[in-house]
Formats: sequence, C-alpha cells, structure tokens
Amino acid sequence: MKSISLLFSALVLVSTFGCQATSKPAAAGGVGVAPGHSHPLPRHALVGYLHNFDNGQGLLPVAKVDDSWDVIVLAFADDMGEGKVAFNPDPALDRTQLIADIAAKRAQGKIVVLSFGGELGTVTLNTQRDEDNFVRTTAEAINTFGFDGIDVDLEKIAGVVHGAPVIPHLVSAVKRLHEMYPNLYVSMAPEHPYVQGGLVSMDGIWGAYLPLIDGLRDELDLLHVQLYNNGGLPTPYRAEKYPGGSVDMMVGSAKMLIEGFDLAGGKGRFAGLRADQVALALPSGLRAAGNGYATPADINRAFDCLTTATQCDELKPARPHPDFRGVMTWSINWDVADGRAFSEPVGQHLRAARTR
Repeated sequence: MKSISLLFSALVLVSTFGCQATSKPAAAGGVGVAPGHSHPLPRHALVGYLHNFDNGQGLLPVAKVDDSWDVIVLAFADDMGEGKVAFNPDPALDRTQLIADIAAKRAQGKIVVLSFGGELGTVTLNTQRDEDNFVRTTAEAINTFGFDGIDVDLEKIAGVVHGAPVIPHLVSAVKRLHEMYPNLYVSMAPEHPYVQGGLVSMDGIWGAYLPLIDGLRDELDLLHVQLYNNGGLPTPYRAEKYPGGSVDMMVGSAKMLIEGFDLAGGKGRFAGLRADQVALALPSGLRAAGNGYATPADINRAFDCLTTATQCDELKPARPHPDFRGVMTWSINWDVADGRAFSEPVGQHLRAARTR
C-alpha cells in the first residue's frame, strides 16, 4: 500500500487494527445473484445515482433504468444513530419488487450499490461500537437487497475534517466489509475541496478525504470526485483555477488523481491511483446542480484527452490512459427528466471507446 505521508500512514495503521471479519455473509433472500460484486466493471463505465426520494422528477424504479447505465448507485442509506444504517425504500416503492429488480439488473451484468451520505446525509462513526454497528447493519442491507457494494458520498454535514474519528473508523469498517465480501464494490464521490483541495490547504475539509482514499486504495474500485457545486478547481498546472465545466478542469482533476500531487504545507505527496480507478463526475444537466455543468460534447472531449491525448485544450495527461474508467453523473432521474440528453451521447461515446 502506497502512502501519501507519515500522518496518513498512522491513520491507516490505526484503522486496520481489529479489522478481521467475524462472520460470513448470509445469502440474500430471494436474490438470484449472491451479494457482493459479481460482475467486472466494463473497460469504460457510465455511473449514475438513482434517487430514493421524489424531489420533483418523480421516482424511477430500478427496473426502468435503461441499459446505458453500467453502475446504478441507490441514493441514499439512512443514518439510524450509533453507527447503525439502513436502506429504507421510499414509501412509493414496493420493497419486494425493488429486491427483485436489483437481482434482475445484476443478472444482466449491471452493478447496483448503496450510497451513504449525500448533501443531507451522514453516518455516525465516533467509537468502536459505532464502527461495529455500521459493519453489522451495512452487511444486513447488502444481504437483504443483494447490493454489489457501497459508495461513500459523505459531504459537509458528515463532519469529514482532518482528525475526525469518522476517517479511521470508516477505513477500518470498509476493510472489514471487504473481508466479509471479498468482491465488494467500493466507490467514493467526494466534493473536490476534500481531495484536490489538499493542494491548497491540509486543514478542516481541505484534503480531508485523502486519508480515506489512501487507506482504501487497495479496496477502491472507483473514485469519482464531484466537479460541481464548488466552483473552479485549483491545480498544480497554473496559478488560476480552471473554471467549472471546462475540459481543462476535467483533465486537470484526473491528472492529479492519477499522476499525484504535492500537499500544502509540506505534508507529503498524494500518490496517484491507477487510471482504471478514476472517473469524471459531472451533473447530468443544468438543473441537476448549482454550478459546474459541462456539455456532453466537452465531457467526451475530456475523456478522449485522458484516454488518447487527443481533443485536449491547454492541459494534456503525461501519457494517454487507455484504461481511464469513465464518467459518473448526478443523476439518472434528472437525465430522464431532461430527455436523456446526458446518457445518450456520453454513454454511446464510452461504449464506442471500449472497442478501440
């Protein structure tokens, strides 16, 4: 396991203590595919969040999610306190039918995961008891609904700041779950100040996700850092921030995650991830986020720049990354409301790139 600094190494050491799984997962009742990641990610994947709530776009049953989407992320699990979590389907959804729909999607080769967090969501991980409860109840949700894995989307309300107990406890909890489910799919969707923000400061929220990423880099399937709702992106490549929605912002974000970058205050260096562990993350349309919208054409250009070093603007990768994984969006519901103006052009581009 690579380390980005002595501080992060210490966090990882603490987080891995006592992470031996104590029980094996039971089979999910009525689910035709065993819980835990059952199918490989496509070489280039389209990832979308599916609302477990109705905020004006209407609920979309899992069965109605079209074939463009390779990974369906159900948003979100509920924090029940003391580390306990639960997935409570919206009252308008039939629980038994949802379980059957998840099984059917997984049988088709799709990956279906449960997300923790969101703008208004959190998890409580302050003590070892909280961690134990989190592991137990997450396993119950995986077994009940037949999820392939979990997604960590903790934002401001979750209190992810440097030194917070949620960081080492979450690293340890995910490692324990990964031992229980060796093929567990693990993804993260932090906002960019929590990741690339470590270039500017290593205090408070700035760079606070880096210990999580570094501590779980061996378990991590996909990191899609949100490039929206937080303005422009600071990078090591020029003094000014790259503006939201620009090709250079997308390319710069991925370059930092793959090639690594120095941390503020001389606190070490973030060692890059594999290109196949990284995806872009943009809103599906103008209504889906407060800012940061990128056109599908520019998203496809940024993807080509990263994979083939063509179609670039100012920035280019140090070398092409043909295994760069793909694109995530918030959200499937907004995309449907907008007539699939995101998933059709971006999904088609990703599928075409799998054969080149």
